[in-house]
Amino acid sequence: MEQPAGDPIPFDKFRSDLSRKFQYYLDRATPHTAGRWGGTCGVALLYAVRVYFLQGFYIVTYGLGIYLLNLLIGFLSPMVDPEQETSDGPALPMKGSDEFKPFIRRLPEFKFWYAITKALCIAFMMTFFSVFDVPVFWPILLCYWVVLFVLTMKRQILHMVKYKYVPFNLGKQKYGGKKSSASSSMSKD
Repeated sequence: MEQPAGDPIPFDKFRSDLSRKFQYYLDRATPHTAGRWGGTCGVALLYAVRVYFLQGFYIVTYGLGIYLLNLLIGFLSPMVDPEQETSDGPALPMKGSDEFKPFIRRLPEFKFWYAITKALCIAFMMTFFSVFDVPVFWPILLCYWVVLFVLTMKRQILHMVKYKYVPFNLGKQKYGGKKSSASSSMSKD
């Protein structure tokens, strides 16, 4: 018996409902930054323990490390790189007299978190398939990754110093202005 043209295929309806429910929970998790990152740290710890006890999957871990380094660079970089392009939109101020423009990341925090969590889950799932357990000498991979991390971070920090931007929001600025007269008169009593 054929499906009428107006009825959706059951699998498509299931996938659509699942996608909608997943997006609902993602939207609800958005304001809970500490909880999201705590869960991601839990997944990372679970992955690390699994790799440690299996004594394998080092190439998967190396690939995960390279991907996470790439995400970190995107998170620390401005949306518009002053070295590469000029834009009519927000850009980093070059001099003290330039207008203040807020730092806008190339990779926003939520997308950064989501990509890291998804990568950790995929890497964790890969540890269940022996085809991904390629035998390698892991200390060389670790040394190579550390050198790559140091060189990449050095370049990023030099870029941050050159263009005078800080990619972190340190909270609301506090001013140490004069105390109110009411509080100073109460302290004299």
